[in-house]
Amino acid sequence: MVFLHVMRLAQNMITEAAHRTWLNQSVEDILDPEIPIIDAHHHLWHGYGKPVPWQPDYWHKEQAEDISSGHNIVATVFVECGYRYDDTAPNALRPIGETRAIDAYADSFGDVTGSACKAAAGIVGFADLTLGAEVEATLEAHLNAAPARFRGIRQITPWDPSPEVRYPGFMIDEGLMLSAKFTDGFSRLQRFNLSFDAWLFHPQIGELAELARRFPETTIILDHFGGPLGVGPYQGKRAEIFAQWKRDMALLAQNPNVYAKLGGLTMEHAGFHWHERKTPPTSDELVQACGDYYLWTIDLFGPERCLFEANFPVDKISGSYRTLWNAHKKIARRFNAAERQAMFFDTAKTVYRLAI
Repeated sequence: MVFLHVMRLAQNMITEAAHRTWLNQSVEDILDPEIPIIDAHHHLWHGYGKPVPWQPDYWHKEQAEDISSGHNIVATVFVECGYRYDDTAPNALRPIGETRAIDAYADSFGDVTGSACKAAAGIVGFADLTLGAEVEATLEAHLNAAPARFRGIRQITPWDPSPEVRYPGFMIDEGLMLSAKFTDGFSRLQRFNLSFDAWLFHPQIGELAELARRFPETTIILDHFGGPLGVGPYQGKRAEIFAQWKRDMALLAQNPNVYAKLGGLTMEHAGFHWHERKTPPTSDELVQACGDYYLWTIDLFGPERCLFEANFPVDKISGSYRTLWNAHKKIARRFNAAERQAMFFDTAKTVYRLAI
């Protein structure tokens, strides 16, 4: 997936080596290393052709370096990023190539890396839900390609009127999630026992809430706090946007079929500009800047409907894996042991039906 900040940084010729040097300026001790964690959201690619410039490959070696940095990462969930589509297949079935590749990756991860972590224990792939009834062939093919791991669909829907915010290269219609062509395809997910990962921008949270109300039997997982924006026309309006975001999140949380991923706030579109600093942020700085988003979401959804995510290597733009999970743990210390267990492990295991 090519994010807006990726395009900007590529123009600035950021390299993996330079970024690694930048990250290594801050290496924190691991907090609470015994806590078992399911990383509920990451991407993978190898020789992708459109990678993030600070991590041109994120495959066995690169992921193993992160998950073995000290935190107790028991399993992970892969989320689609347009990797290794099958160019020989009809358009609707091309995404099956990604699912096959990631299923093979999961099979080989332990042997290649020596890690006990069950990487990509759950797989979330892409299907074009605007195909309506025809999308059922895609869903069936995904399940056949990875029957032990395939768990859901993500069709990214972030739309904004500002070209400073919209993703380049993606044709996303305004109001897509409530369009007849989308909801026709969406209505088929429940039949296949598949969840839906929702990636959008914060002005669209109300739209997702209505989608969840219409389809109460379909599990929806909100990615990245619903994408609160802080760039383009949203820059310098954090307090105003946070107030609106809180109202919309309260509306969304009324739907018991919606779960919330806690993470993704260090991407560029959030407007914190960590990546522009001379040194990376500490976990304390991340907590200070982002903690209110976490606490408001947890209060609304409850720990049993919240799951921590890393969103690596995309969020690696702003800090290391160990620093990010330290920040998660510092925020979680406000909750009791059972609540922490839910957010770090149990909710992800349940919502993605992981065999771990």
